[in-house]
Amino acid sequence: MTDRLENLTARFLQAAKAAGAEAADAMARDGVSTSIGVRAGKLEEVERSEGVEIGLRVIIGQRQACVSTSDLRDEAMAEMAKRAVDMARVAPEDPYVGLALSDQIGMGVDLAQLDMADDQPAPTAEDLQADALAAEAAAMAVDGVSQVQGAGASYGATQIYLAATNGFGGGYARSHRQTYCTAIAGSGTGMERDSDGDMRLHQSDLRSPEEIGRTAGERAVARLNPVQPKTGRYPVLFDERISSGLIGHLLGAVNGAAIARGASFLRDKLGQQVLPEGLSVIEDPHRARVTGSRPFDAEGLPTRRRAIVEDGVLTGWTLDLATARKLGMASTGNAARGLTAPPSPTNWNISLTEGAQSREDLIAQMGTGLIVTSLIGSTINPNTGDYSRGFSGLWVENGQVSHPVSEGTIAGNLIEMLARIIPANDARKHLSHVVPSILIEDMSIAGQ
Repeated sequence: MTDRLENLTARFLQAAKAAGAEAADAMARDGVSTSIGVRAGKLEEVERSEGVEIGLRVIIGQRQACVSTSDLRDEAMAEMAKRAVDMARVAPEDPYVGLALSDQIGMGVDLAQLDMADDQPAPTAEDLQADALAAEAAAMAVDGVSQVQGAGASYGATQIYLAATNGFGGGYARSHRQTYCTAIAGSGTGMERDSDGDMRLHQSDLRSPEEIGRTAGERAVARLNPVQPKTGRYPVLFDERISSGLIGHLLGAVNGAAIARGASFLRDKLGQQVLPEGLSVIEDPHRARVTGSRPFDAEGLPTRRRAIVEDGVLTGWTLDLATARKLGMASTGNAARGLTAPPSPTNWNISLTEGAQSREDLIAQMGTGLIVTSLIGSTINPNTGDYSRGFSGLWVENGQVSHPVSEGTIAGNLIEMLARIIPANDARKHLSHVVPSILIEDMSIAGQ
């Protein structure tokens, strides 16, 4: 199939050149996916999709335009290429538009090392339904669970090929297998909901549906009968399920697009301390069997391992070619794109240095405080880092979990919060963002 995608991109590039494009790149994607949803022991929904799509970006001078099609006939490609060229000629000029130079392109790692595609037979719809039903049954077996909002399973496999007029050509395949369950505990106005799920590239790595359903049920029951938290300043522990969001705010602030706009609370922090000493944020797009891995970016540049923050110090921005040119820097190989849009910078696999203490150790040293397990809404100023979010979670008294809480708000400033984080050692290593539970010893909580 990769040969077919390579042929498709070559034909589209040829059509673009014939239509008048000075430079172009094309991305072809062939995918198949099946998803099953169940409820109350019965099949509720079945979805299946498959097909090949191809996208084209053309460049004329400092202008660009993107189109896509699923019509793979030569005449259809020629018409779409002409349309893209016509669009590019009237697009606004961007002095930073352009393909990579020939000496910049290449693969960052051997594909076999990434092991992104499962070679086992694809599951049948019956296999997926059996997993969904097993997860639902396991959730219903938890004492206190009144119903399951939904349980499901899915499978997908995708092949991607990227080619450009600068000589780059490369592709890879990726698969995924997922099971999820959302349980509801209690009744009437006292109902509480929570969920669990797992997604892996290889089916053999997936957690059992019984474990997923049971965990969803237990989480829902643990949220029953919440009260409003006490207003004041307390230690706050961000549970491992949501702690990656804190590091996500850091990643958003070091994204080259935000830096180029001046819309980042870290825009003046390059080379300065932004995390406690000893903590690093490492990007590694070459981890095996992980969703954020890839051998090259969407502009054909090789991906590589790098430290975004090293020993607490911010070392650089996340850049594609355009933002790098705008900032007078070199691309970090972080371009991503869809079929209908030009590249933009994004991050691959991320990990935060873990701490020496367990989650339980951090809870014990909190005294009185809050464990946040779910965040609601968002009021975050990207320029200043001011942070305010609704939450639900668990209250801690005398270093032990006391009762569930909800309808509260936590507030602070991300610059100060990130500078004081204390990580636990409970990160899940298979995730694309490997971030443990994070304790911040002093935050404002608004409640009763």
